[in-house]
Amino acid sequence: MEAEEAWYQCQRCTNCCKWEGDVVLAEGEVEKIAEYLKIPLYDFVRHYTRLRENRQGLSLIDKEGSDECIMLDGVDCRLQEVKPYQCTGFPNRWNFENWRESCEAIPGPRPEGA
Repeated sequence: MEAEEAWYQCQRCTNCCKWEGDVVLAEGEVEKIAEYLKIPLYDFVRHYTRLRENRQGLSLIDKEGSDECIMLDGVDCRLQEVKPYQCTGFPNRWNFENWRESCEAIPGPRPEGA
């Protein structure tokens, strides 16, 4: 398979949920996630987010004392049905140097509309 045709299929290894980094919440995602979790918007923002370093929006926080995403529950994402765009885009829409060393996604055909 040629590299430009490769599309990586997530194996839900959760390694990306444990990497140091910033899970940016795009416009409209805060409201969508709070509604999905059935908690008031204010409570979601207060307990699960932080102001980004560049002060240009919110990010999900990590679990205390680790780099693990606050929404990772064992091997499952609490937000699987409403995951932030950043999460759904990895590793096909964005990734970083050496991501293959940890990520278990496998190459496959590009899905329709992707």
